[in-house]
Amino acid sequence: MASLKERFSRAGHPNDERMPLTVKNYILLLIGFAIIVAGFILMSGGGSDDPEKFNYAMFSWRRITLAPIVVIGGFAFEMYAIMKRF
Repeated sequence: MASLKERFSRAGHPNDERMPLTVKNYILLLIGFAIIVAGFILMSGGGSDDPEKFNYAMFSWRRITLAPIVVIGGFAFEMYAIMKRF
């Protein structure tokens, strides 16, 4: 069975030279979208079931620091996926 890297290298279409984005670009765009979704999933939660009680869990390191870094990294990866010419 071919490795993931070998299958990515072989991905393509004869008309890719005339298109602004190739099949490889779209694969990278899907990966970037998955990274962004993962960042938003990391941001979720932290609410309180009781409206009278404040839950400090929403200020965790994961929601305040890690998740925004992952989302920004996903958007940077999306820009790379669009600009990369195969």
